[in-house]
Amino acid sequence: MRKPCCDKQDTNKGAWSKQEDEKLINYIRTHGEGCWRTLPQAAGLLRCGKSCRLRWINYLRPDLKRGNFTEDEEDLIIKLHALLGNRWSLIAGRLPGRTDNEVKNYWNSHLRRKLINMGIDPNNHRLITHNHLPRSHDSSSGASIRSPASKVPVTDNTNIHPPEKSGGDNDQVSDAASSLEDEQCGHKLPDLNLDLTISVSASTVDKVEDARRKSQKQSNIIADP
Repeated sequence: MRKPCCDKQDTNKGAWSKQEDEKLINYIRTHGEGCWRTLPQAAGLLRCGKSCRLRWINYLRPDLKRGNFTEDEEDLIIKLHALLGNRWSLIAGRLPGRTDNEVKNYWNSHLRRKLINMGIDPNNHRLITHNHLPRSHDSSSGASIRSPASKVPVTDNTNIHPPEKSGGDNDQVSDAASSLEDEQCGHKLPDLNLDLTISVSASTVDKVEDARRKSQKQSNIIADP
């Protein structure tokens, strides 16, 4: 693990005073930038080395260029961004007097929006099509928003069923088809007991036989004079 450049408990924080700026300027003019870890102690500053470096590079350098960006600088930033991407330190190195932080802020606040208004995607520097629109971030919520054209309606087909048909012959055919489908799917119908045999007791048979014999005798008596 990298050792911290200083003990932050004993360092000043917040805005720099004029006396601190003068100490930093005088030391760098005399000794040069050198090592930023040891510079604060050598210059007599109760500041972190990183804070001294950022203060010098972004505010105190004598070659810093103040003011708005010119059109030539904007064109150069756009061309370099197309080649290098978001490598702001390399881009700022091609712009004398400009810092990487300043170039990055100017890109995000002005140049990116300028390319979008011109119909150019700031990510790949190509023409924007309707199917591929760059995302814009809402400053209040931070959520990414796409254009309404990119929204695709989604339909739910889970509740859609074909219409049912009704009819005498059709119902029979559908019942036969459904039973056939059940057999094919392995769902066998339960076997029904269709035994319709009528069982008669022996006593009932004897009574019927006696009655037949009596009626036969009576018919014979009537027939003989």
